[in-house]
Amino acid sequence: MKKQIVIHSADPDNLDTWVKYSNGLCDSCHAVCCTMPAEIRARDLVRMGLLSEFDLETDLKQLARGLQKQGVIEHFNFRHGLFTLARRANGDCSFLDTRTRRCTIYEQRPDTCRNHPQKIGPRPGFCPYRQEQAGSSRSR
Repeated sequence: MKKQIVIHSADPDNLDTWVKYSNGLCDSCHAVCCTMPAEIRARDLVRMGLLSEFDLETDLKQLARGLQKQGVIEHFNFRHGLFTLARRANGDCSFLDTRTRRCTIYEQRPDTCRNHPQKIGPRPGFCPYRQEQAGSSRSR
């Protein structure tokens, strides 16, 4: 008897549909987490090469205004010091390669992305996994 393979298709807005995260799950995912809003800190922007160490001495509100004008962020939460990265019209992170569905700044990615879904996110330990579409090519 053949083992049936279950293909999950989670709804990012419905946490009950999320699947338990396991190593290797991202290899066949359609990068659904990269369509969710990513809140990051100023230090992440430095790692990403969007700000310099010197910029951290500037007023964060002023930095946020400039980053919004450049289309890098879409929102700044002054109270918590969190910047929300800009996304494309289809909801994809602006740093997601549209063809490969891989992060174009993987080595410099923000802590939010580094720790999702294992430690942080709407449901830590679970992810909005959706199997990549047949025929799409993934290159590392």
